[in-house]
Amino acid sequence: MIILVTGTDTEVGKTITTAALAVRAVGTVAVVKPAQTGVGPDEPGDLDDVHRLTGLTKLHEGVRLRDPLAPTTAARRQGVTLPPVAAHAKAIDQLTLTNDTVLVEGAGGILVGLDAEGNNLADLAGQLTTPFGFVVVARAGLGTLNHAGLTVEALRSRGLPIEGLVIGSWPEQPDLAEECNLADLPAVTGVPVIGRIPAGAGSLDQEAFKAAVPSWFE
Repeated sequence: MIILVTGTDTEVGKTITTAALAVRAVGTVAVVKPAQTGVGPDEPGDLDDVHRLTGLTKLHEGVRLRDPLAPTTAARRQGVTLPPVAAHAKAIDQLTLTNDTVLVEGAGGILVGLDAEGNNLADLAGQLTTPFGFVVVARAGLGTLNHAGLTVEALRSRGLPIEGLVIGSWPEQPDLAEECNLADLPAVTGVPVIGRIPAGAGSLDQEAFKAAVPSWFE
């Protein structure tokens, strides 16, 4: 099974959600980040956070780009040729031969370009030959109903399966909008909220993180 993790925007908690889904998965797990932006050659990226929180070692980073921008923009500025999404899809399919679950963390939102042709994570999914589903990571506060609705609509218009929504940073003391959004998200999107990651979860040590993960999901 392949789980593609996308977000309604950047900085919504995709990496911590990916780590939590990896802990929750049964059997052997590999994690893929097709495009990592905003880090230099020797700086820690998102997969380093996944390793720190889960202890997983089957971590596969595609292209790494210096500027904290969309992969297509960062690659153009750096003079780098991005691999086509078909190449990423082939590598991800290969990982399913030796792993029960392969998690793929996208860059930014679902329509952010991943290759020189502007193909995105949805296009990558369309190249996969292994069963897959999307998990959409959303914000808790104002604006999330619209952003989540648009993301789900984009996936559905392409006939891509959605496993559920995860709120990437749920506050300890949610305000009125956040409480209402929790109830309204399934009604607006037609997709269940399957998890809430507590704000600050990424700062937990590995033992505490892994112990807490089951309580974050429905």
